[in-house]
Amino acid sequence: MAKTSLGSLLSRAGLDWFIFALLAMIGLAKLWPEPGIQEGIFSLSTLATYGVSLIFFFYGLKLNFSQLREGLRNHRLHLVIHLTTFVVFPAVVLAARSLFLTPDTELLWLGIFYVAALPSTVSSSVVMVSIAGGNLPAAIFNASISSLIGVFITPIWMSFLLANTTGQYDLAGVIGKLTLQVILPVVLGLLLNKRLGWLASQHKTALRYFDQFTILLIVYTAFCESFALHSFEKISASDLLWLATLMLALFFLIYGLITFLSRLLNFNREDRITALFCGSKKSLVQGSVMANVLFPGSMAGIALLPIMIYHALQLIVASILAQAMARRQTEKIEVIQE
Repeated sequence: MAKTSLGSLLSRAGLDWFIFALLAMIGLAKLWPEPGIQEGIFSLSTLATYGVSLIFFFYGLKLNFSQLREGLRNHRLHLVIHLTTFVVFPAVVLAARSLFLTPDTELLWLGIFYVAALPSTVSSSVVMVSIAGGNLPAAIFNASISSLIGVFITPIWMSFLLANTTGQYDLAGVIGKLTLQVILPVVLGLLLNKRLGWLASQHKTALRYFDQFTILLIVYTAFCESFALHSFEKISASDLLWLATLMLALFFLIYGLITFLSRLLNFNREDRITALFCGSKKSLVQGSVMANVLFPGSMAGIALLPIMIYHALQLIVASILAQAMARRQTEKIEVIQE
């Protein structure tokens, strides 16, 4: 009973086994980096690349054209979500650059900006909107479109900084790789939705575990290379604490801005919830995928640190907020019925 209660408590707080597994992968990479830096057709990094394409193929398989058409109607909501995700986020981080940037933390700051440039997450955004009682069709539409837009917008944002940091950046090549790895599998899955979509619906749990396993593999291989090249030597515990504080502050700042905009535009409760949870979240899946394409090997692990911290914090905070919204709505309905 105690075990069940602890699991329930952790779940309500937004914590699950996956967050702890991410930490375990970093520890394993520190202790045993050799498997993650091997190259070849059957290497872990190659398997992770194939796994990513499968993730997005099954993601496309779960979508259908009717869901996308349903979500097209609410133009103001879409505009708020995507402007926040791809314009406001990066602008806020650029404006706050001087608060964190030092010669020793330049790569970490690059990782923070990478978080800001990433698309919104898909599954957890939809789950939180569902829990809180938001506009679910709009959440599915915006989370899905955000992932596809991010394949183009994120590399463009990163090109302004990586060209100066690494001295070389092939924007066309990066977008080409991401199109093959992400867009093509999604389109293929979407085209096969009518025939094979039932497979994705029937095996949701197995596919979720496959997604999580692939992300863990990407994180492990990225950190193996970074640890092998001693990339973390200049990063202290206080830097990580400051990073976590900044990620939490960033979440609440964006959350507050979206709340203000939603009220200004007179969104109803359902649309406001959708804007809040789709516009304030960032995708660890896309972050993991793009890090391998955007960053040189030794930089990938450091670049992933901020998105991993943001991912954990957004799950915890968003879960608490979504459940609080659901409780308030239930209490309001009960009062009306009385």
